[in-house]
Amino acid sequence: MATEFASKAAQVDQSSDYPKKSGFALSALTSLFFMWGFITCLNDILIPYLKSAFQLSYTQAMLVQFCFFGAYFIVSIPAGNLVGKIGFQKGIVLGLAIAALGCVLFVPAAIIGVYEIFLLALFVLASGITVLQVSANPYVSALGKPETAPSRLTLTQAFNALGTTIAPFFGAYLLFSSGQDITSSGADAVKVPYLILAATLAVLAIVFAVLKLPKLVESKEDLSASSRPLTDHPHLVLGAIGIFLYVGAEVSIGSFLVSFLHQPSIAGLNESQAAKLIAYYWGGAMVGRFIGAAVMQKVAGGKVLAFNAVMSMSLVIFAVSQTGAIAMWAMLAVGLFNSIMFPTIFSLAISGLGKDASRGSGLLCLAIVGGAIIPILQGVLADNIGLQGSFFLPAACYIFITYFGLWGCHKKSSKERMQ
Repeated sequence: MATEFASKAAQVDQSSDYPKKSGFALSALTSLFFMWGFITCLNDILIPYLKSAFQLSYTQAMLVQFCFFGAYFIVSIPAGNLVGKIGFQKGIVLGLAIAALGCVLFVPAAIIGVYEIFLLALFVLASGITVLQVSANPYVSALGKPETAPSRLTLTQAFNALGTTIAPFFGAYLLFSSGQDITSSGADAVKVPYLILAATLAVLAIVFAVLKLPKLVESKEDLSASSRPLTDHPHLVLGAIGIFLYVGAEVSIGSFLVSFLHQPSIAGLNESQAAKLIAYYWGGAMVGRFIGAAVMQKVAGGKVLAFNAVMSMSLVIFAVSQTGAIAMWAMLAVGLFNSIMFPTIFSLAISGLGKDASRGSGLLCLAIVGGAIIPILQGVLADNIGLQGSFFLPAACYIFITYFGLWGCHKKSSKERMQ
């Protein structure tokens, strides 16, 4: 998922009662991964709802993703600095509290009926999730042996994917099942789901405030980090572009899915029916992650990445050139091939960075802002050339990802860079 995040390296304070509490701590942390996956995917249901409630253009509706993913770009570095001062556990509590506040702001936004207040609420909500991720990811990496860290992250990310799969059913039921005309009733339906989320996040904040978790300290490796410019690593720069385009394409397709499936020439589904089908898009990503992990035991990650990118591009182009159920399932199947792209691009981009790995990870995390930019650009295209034609933008993003998987991911030696 687009919200997979990396942050400062950390290690368990061995003076604490680790590893006694590490198993319980990891179990508690999985709930956080589920929650931010759930909340992020809920935007795909919120977009068509607000578009109808406020009679928005596609470009205006995509401001939802612009504000949400823009927060990652703006808040990630300050969040990292803040967490370094207050500690990882307090960072989790603070992130949950800020996210809960963002959910509560949906109530006055609905009462006043001002779209801009919804955008402010989304920015606050995403800011909280950013602080949460900066705090939680290092915990997962540190709670156990270093060689099993990828396994732990895969487990927690599976719960993140579970959240993205369940969210469409939750959103469809509470936002579109009332039978009321959204245009005339306004945005009142958002109150209940986001108050439920606010209460859940508040309870989690209280739980993590009182939990006795192992203490984490910042890794000493960060103190000797290299001062080399990151541009000395061309594969890292290309990887950042790849992350930008991948997150943008994945988020953009998900954001337009309800509108795509609503078209009479595709499936003619109402918003509630279409919203539920988004679960197949994100559920496919969850299944594909497990398949991809097995395949990459035998096949190089770059080749698997390139194959998946070609398949995603082909499916998008096929879907917009066809009609009916075959077009619908082709577009939903893109999620299956999106599955391994983020972690694969990320790992290939930071490969061989050595002491620059921490700063390289930070650069890749900033590239998540693609989830804010690409949907807006597709919205502009949809308003000017039509919804079908606008999907050629995310399709084009996969061309670069194919290049990165086949050629751009290879680390060049100093001698090769000088030639």
